Amino acid sequence: MDATTSRGASSSLPLHLIVDDTLALVSPLQQSFQRSQRLCFGDSAPGEFPLAANPSIVLHVLTSCDLNPEDLAHLEATCTFFRKPANFAPDFALSMSELAALDMCQKRAIFKPMSVHERELFKQRCGGSWKLVLRFIMAGEACCRREKSQAIAGPGHSIAVTASGAVYTFGSNNSGQLGHGNLEEEWRPRVVRSLQGIRIIQAAAGAGRTMLVSDAGRVYAFGKDSFGEVEYGGQGSRVVTTPQMVESLKDIYVVQAAIGNFFTAVLSREGRVYTFSWGNDTRLGHQTEPNDMQPHLLTGALENIPVVQIAAGYCYLLALACQPTGMSVYSVGCGLGGKLGHGSRTDEKYPRLIEQFQNLNIQPVVVAAGAWHAAVVGKDGRVCTWGWGRYGCLGHGNEECESIPKVVEALSGVKAVHVATGDYTTFIVSDKGDVYSFGCGESSSLGHNTINEGNNRHTNVLSPELVTSLKRVNERMVQISLTNSIYWNAHTFALTDSGKLYAFGAGDKGQLGTELVAQQSERGTPERVEIDLN
Repeated sequence: MDATTSRGASSSLPLHLIVDDTLALVSPLQQSFQRSQRLCFGDSAPGEFPLAANPSIVLHVLTSCDLNPEDLAHLEATCTFFRKPANFAPDFALSMSELAALDMCQKRAIFKPMSVHERELFKQRCGGSWKLVLRFIMAGEACCRREKSQAIAGPGHSIAVTASGAVYTFGSNNSGQLGHGNLEEEWRPRVVRSLQGIRIIQAAAGAGRTMLVSDAGRVYAFGKDSFGEVEYGGQGSRVVTTPQMVESLKDIYVVQAAIGNFFTAVLSREGRVYTFSWGNDTRLGHQTEPNDMQPHLLTGALENIPVVQIAAGYCYLLALACQPTGMSVYSVGCGLGGKLGHGSRTDEKYPRLIEQFQNLNIQPVVVAAGAWHAAVVGKDGRVCTWGWGRYGCLGHGNEECESIPKVVEALSGVKAVHVATGDYTTFIVSDKGDVYSFGCGESSSLGHNTINEGNNRHTNVLSPELVTSLKRVNERMVQISLTNSIYWNAHTFALTDSGKLYAFGAGDKGQLGTELVAQQSERGTPERVEIDLN
């Protein structure tokens, strides 16, 4: 059950009413009261649940239904059976709802290896409840497709991760970023054989480098031997052509990596953010060098607040935080164009809360950092954008900058569940699996300006438009990835819920995973990549 379908799960639980002839002897008001008692508490004294005699069955049902934490909290609020001690191991004092949350946490790969002590510390960091721990884990899974198939459209090269954790790479390979032990381009997806036996759950691509995260929390990197150089600067001391574990991260259980232009960031299982190489002027609260290989904890406001997702732009970082009071977004780094979202264009050395979401009454659930602009999807499906508005990438019908998050009104009839941003380009995926795009049309990366429709494929789009070429595929889209680089022509991937992958945009280096005809350097319409990610 996914996050969208589970919202109403608590109301759909089968609560049976047993009709009793004695109800005919009392007034209608009393009948209503007694019925509510029977519905919630059974036939005995208030506080007793009909299945109280078989609590193990109840626990099994709660766990197998994969309810979300809000559902479990609602059950606790409506019936004492779910909030009193359940007398089950491992903690006899835990309520039935807390036990169900703990059981669902134990199904997750990132939770299983934890010691009892680590789990207790983790619970306290999340707010002191297993329901809050489950909420934290599920939030990270939803926004990062953790432990699910995914595709990454990097600068000139591409990564595809299957549901089982196998990795395929293709495209440019001038620095060994494909991980095949050579520097040769690949025009078709090719499995990275040296990772056999290692399950990858998340991937990140930068200019000339690749990072992969395993289900054991290990990080593997290859390509340019640097974490923070400028894209066309020096390549460091060497290039790495096969995946190598990042030794400096071996004591940190990593669940996500993000590559910016001047820095790299990783997110730990406990929701802590670490960065590499942001330069010697303390842009992220600490001084480093471009070739610094040591992770540095991101200090400031996020030290004691768990983060579920990070997103790296050209010279800034966004962090989606999960607290008992709700979800929030913090930003740090370069403020040019207003992309930090604080109403100004000044830099921030330490993470700072973006307050506008509270004013808009939006609970952020997914965050995306483009090169010069950013976007968020709220729990209610609204989309906010801010930063440089060049080419219409903010979707507000103009090219003006916005220094605080602004709701994209043109999407008012769409409930968004996913957002992706690139170099002045934005994509939205709706709960129905439809895709909308807007911004820079260069390299045909928007997907809806095709020759067959008689339009200029390079037309910029100032407001969201349905990507009809993907609609015709007749598949439900679940993820979009596009190139987030100011130096490379962009390409785009669209992943369906059945594991099919479609590609369009620039393909001159083989990054589309398909052969181009004659002298073509790009593809204007989506074409299936011959790989099954499920």
